[in-house]
Amino acid sequence: QVQLVESGGGLVQPGGSLRLSCAASESIFSINYMGWYRQAPGKQRDMVATIYSGGSTNYADSVKGRFTISRDYDKNTVYLQMNSLKPEDTAVYYCNAYVPPRQYWGQGTQVTVSS
Repeated sequence: QVQLVESGGGLVQPGGSLRLSCAASESIFSINYMGWYRQAPGKQRDMVATIYSGGSTNYADSVKGRFTISRDYDKNTVYLQMNSLKPEDTAVYYCNAYVPPRQYWGQGTQVTVSS
């Protein structure tokens, strides 16, 4: 059972930056992949960025060039650096971990981009 705890959300103006953190309850070294998803009100939960055990990454087209996913094995933490934020990035952001055969989710952290 992997527990994930997100932090770092908040209110930011358009063009600003935030860094989200996802702390895992166990070593992330052997986790197949971890990722960030987001869900805006009335919309489905969509993939934002993922990082695989081998180090490869994948991004949604809407965030390419603005967001960066990374990890710190020593801290068992995955990060999402978000730059040049737009109002359409407003959503609850969830951390995800895939440990076959299960998917694990954090509780989510709210990101609001507004002036």
